[in-house]
Amino acid sequence: MTAIDTKLPRLRMALPGPNAKQVIALDERHISPSYTRSYPLVARRGQGAMIEDVDGNVFLDFAAGIAVVATGHCHPKVVEAIQRQAAELIHISGTDFYYSQMIDLAEKLERVTPGREPKRVFYVNSGTEAIEAAMKLARYATGREKFIAFHGCFHGRTMGSLSLTASKAVQRKGFGSLISGVFHIPYPNPYRCPLSGQAHDCGDDCIAHLEKVVFKKLVDPADVAAIFVEPVQGEGGYVPAPPKFLRDLADICARHGILLVVDEVQSGMGRTGKWWACEHAGIEPDILCSAKGIASGMPLGAMIARASLMTWKPGAHASTFGGNPVCLAAALATFDLLEGGYIENARRVGEHLKDLMKGWPERFGIVGDVRGMGLMLGVEFVTDKKSREPAHDLRDRVVERAFHKGVLVLGAGENTLRLCPPLLVDEEQADFVVRAIEESITEVEGAA
Repeated sequence: MTAIDTKLPRLRMALPGPNAKQVIALDERHISPSYTRSYPLVARRGQGAMIEDVDGNVFLDFAAGIAVVATGHCHPKVVEAIQRQAAELIHISGTDFYYSQMIDLAEKLERVTPGREPKRVFYVNSGTEAIEAAMKLARYATGREKFIAFHGCFHGRTMGSLSLTASKAVQRKGFGSLISGVFHIPYPNPYRCPLSGQAHDCGDDCIAHLEKVVFKKLVDPADVAAIFVEPVQGEGGYVPAPPKFLRDLADICARHGILLVVDEVQSGMGRTGKWWACEHAGIEPDILCSAKGIASGMPLGAMIARASLMTWKPGAHASTFGGNPVCLAAALATFDLLEGGYIENARRVGEHLKDLMKGWPERFGIVGDVRGMGLMLGVEFVTDKKSREPAHDLRDRVVERAFHKGVLVLGAGENTLRLCPPLLVDEEQADFVVRAIEESITEVEGAA
């Protein structure tokens, strides 16, 4: 197959093209309508940070399959690892048998996961399965059954993880009773504190709410198995938690014997310029959940826990496909590429992007906030700077206009545009995306 011979977008026609229209029509006939498509991209192939559609249009991908293809689309070393492993062993199930790749990746994950205590790894196929495994282990290890999560959080869509998720009502509507014993508390958003509505670091306020309201009026901390937190809320709008808040939360967990579970499904594997976003706060979680970027697009997730916690007996939990040999091969290649320079690139290019975008709230009337770390950046859109009223429709128009300029981005939360490209993007590509989004914002503002 010929290479995609450009590192910047190249559009041949008005979008969507004729071949894309045919595929979209068939999709509407045969595929579940529950998927959320932001614009009519019909992908044919990918390479690096570039995507070519079925009509030969080439796009610059700053969505990365929802922060999944950390090393870019079809990285040659990842492809080679997949092909080599597929020719030797595709499946035998680590639930029943042994193979060395499971240990190889576990050793690497243990080495980079915060905490001095030895770790053990449980492999799954996705982020939601990693969260489900963490929920089960937390109950098993503590003998407690209650959980605490945060407003705006997204931990998955299966029934256990959905019980934690509190991102959008549509994700819960129509599915009946979820797992009981889950309590949700405010997440500290410095741009719009959920308790005061003002712009300030409200981590102390959220901690006080947990201790003075939740623990005194709703649930005794001695009944809580775990607190689940995203160090950077993903679907909640790319909101980084204040480091002091995370440290205070870890202290509360330690004081009450509650397990701290850090959801790094979207923020982990180098995306924020460190292996894990929680490292920016210097905390050591009891359990860490990873997926998305761990295997450059192959279905893999991992629940990493302190070895003293993961003492459940054979048969207590298992997965037929979790830790598939081909997926592990992709993850091992991904790990080496991240460690070999892509994490540092995420930090460096992320800083460059943020420097270019930090003035947007002053330049544009509909931009309220620019935030994030590394290559996990969010732009929040508002209808009014004083009220900070969320501008969902304006955000969506900017996303769509960027598509017609050859840039792929996605929304996050109610009114945030997220930038989560492959970790190999360079400054030239970052500059192009910034210009394209600036033009899109200007056009949307002019039409509003």
